[in-house]
Amino acid sequence: MAPELGFDGGLTCSMGVKNLDAAIEWYTQTLGFELNYKMDEMAWCEMNSPVQRVNLGLSQVESVAPEGGATLTFGVKDLDRARASLEEHKVRFDGDTLTFPGMVRLATFFDPDGNKLMLYQDLSGA
Repeated sequence: MAPELGFDGGLTCSMGVKNLDAAIEWYTQTLGFELNYKMDEMAWCEMNSPVQRVNLGLSQVESVAPEGGATLTFGVKDLDRARASLEEHKVRFDGDTLTFPGMVRLATFFDPDGNKLMLYQDLSGA
């Protein structure tokens, strides 16, 4: 990235949800995120993800349009274990885990509003 922009290493990803309180509960209980703050007057909150300096901003909207856009993809050490844990919470996955030998394993899943998220496990040995 261009140094003159002065990036500080933080990243906040924003997604729309139908019910802010329900989404906060799902992200804390299912993915282990932590509520940073909530602004009721803006129907907005920010949550700390398990990834250092990567936050999730949730905005309550009338209609969620989960098609397109960025997909938050979280690295895990053991994808099978992480997937099994999410499946215990009745999280919906999009098909089987994909494996690209020597490169990566991928599993796509959805939050309750249909926002697409992914898990990846690095197989490169790097």
